[in-house]
Amino acid sequence: MYPGDAHIVGIYEHPVRKAEGISLAQLHADVARGALEDAGLSVSDVDGYFCGADAPGIGALTMAQYMGLRLRYTDSTETGGSSYIGHVHHAALAIAAGKCNVALITCADNQVASRKFIGLGGVDWRGAPEQPFEDGYLMGPPALYGMVAQRHMYEFGTTSEQLAWVKVAASHHAQHNPNALLRNVVTVDEVLASPYVAAPLRRLDCCVMSDGGGAIVLARPEIASSLARPKVRLRGAGEAVKHNAGGKVDLSYSAGRQSGTAAFAEAGITPADIRYVSLYDSFTITVIMQLEDLGFCAKGEGGRFVADGNLISGSGRLPFNTDGGGLCNNHPGNRGGITKVLEAVRQLRGEAHPAVQVADCSLALAHGTGGSLAGYHGSATAILERV
Repeated sequence: MYPGDAHIVGIYEHPVRKAEGISLAQLHADVARGALEDAGLSVSDVDGYFCGADAPGIGALTMAQYMGLRLRYTDSTETGGSSYIGHVHHAALAIAAGKCNVALITCADNQVASRKFIGLGGVDWRGAPEQPFEDGYLMGPPALYGMVAQRHMYEFGTTSEQLAWVKVAASHHAQHNPNALLRNVVTVDEVLASPYVAAPLRRLDCCVMSDGGGAIVLARPEIASSLARPKVRLRGAGEAVKHNAGGKVDLSYSAGRQSGTAAFAEAGITPADIRYVSLYDSFTITVIMQLEDLGFCAKGEGGRFVADGNLISGSGRLPFNTDGGGLCNNHPGNRGGITKVLEAVRQLRGEAHPAVQVADCSLALAHGTGGSLAGYHGSATAILERV
């Protein structure tokens, strides 16, 4: 069986954005139950479980006990925000290899409610080899991504107005999502009037921080065919890692250049075939970089590509993040990859909000980054197809 024969049969996104009084384990269990109910399956059907470092305790082992899972395959791959798109790939491979029949992927965090604010949920940086050299600079994600944006502006003439259009598009979509953290439509001028966080990035260039999470269920095609839900299959996938190469740093591209090439090659299609994209939007510059690296426009053309509403569903040339994305909707534990898959599946099922649903959406792309574009990071790309 080809890995692409694995079908996504269930999805769920937790509606909470500040999880007061809900434990981390319970959040994982809540989203798992929601996705299984969406699929028409039960806990007893799950024999494969996939999670990142956001899962409490010993990850898959702890959550298997907590949820009563009887497993014969587990995977706790951790690549930051790209983990869950990678998990979709790994789950499909495991199903194709006969290692499991029904795979469950969960992501959840409650650091906003608990006021931990530990950055990437579940990851302890204290042992990282670069940590002693970087602590004195007090670098946070906005500073690192601001550096990437500065370089893009210098190299390619990208403007703050072009960055702002990414946020504007996300806000146009978020107004239709009752669970979105930020639902007000904003203009380019309002983005540019927001205060600087790390030049050239302003407050509205930055994603939200939220609690909650989501889950995905994949199954063998024979099982998927027996279920009533619309089916979506993984047609192609790719993963890659980029780092600073011992100081030979090039901030002009991301690992998406490699993961996207692999995904399109496996799927046997080109970017021109894609009807909708879910792109990691930790910052507005992240979206522009990914559009270039995935081949939707030439390197350096991303700013012009997104300008004038070209990412807005119904009027733009390439609708993106129709749930509002990390910029407006949800970014649990600073891990945006899970929600990228969820909205791509909604689009393919025809279950996005009618105001943002892409007509005849048959092929969609979900892409995530984990880590920092200014340092080492992982990228994962999944091309999904309506069956």
